[in-house]
Amino acid sequence: MFSKDRKLIIIAIIVGVFGLASMIGFIGQGNVRHVEIFWQEKVEQTVSFEDVNGQVHLQGTLGVIGDPNPHLISRTSFAYILTVINNGDKHHRLYIEGLEIQTNLLEPGEQDVITIYPNEEGIYKYYDKRERLEPLGILEIRTVVPSDEFTGFWRDLI
Repeated sequence: MFSKDRKLIIIAIIVGVFGLASMIGFIGQGNVRHVEIFWQEKVEQTVSFEDVNGQVHLQGTLGVIGDPNPHLISRTSFAYILTVINNGDKHHRLYIEGLEIQTNLLEPGEQDVITIYPNEEGIYKYYDKRERLEPLGILEIRTVVPSDEFTGFWRDLI
């Protein structure tokens, strides 16, 4: 009798552990909540076309330094979301050479969103693409790794 109860308890423990692991996996994927528990990593920036004295400039608006034709930076393995607004008085189109990505042709006051999923490092030139390519600046994709200054246990925590 004692042996039979022992087997039943071991089976109950195994079933309980498996059930708990299944629940954690199901809930952790966002199947119970209206949003996922694990946030997707992303970088969001906003830039705008400006026409100044007959020259086209891309101005950083959100998440970018406000200098004309800013050096845009993102990370590998992150979604890079770039909102482009046309605040100029002509049509503009942002084109990123090497990634072969571009916005729609934007009329004054319009905006478009580009989403890039970079997997490798690189430096890409971006242009205003209308009748011809006008070089504006650079988009740089970097790989970010943990600091080499930490050793042992502390390095594993990063």
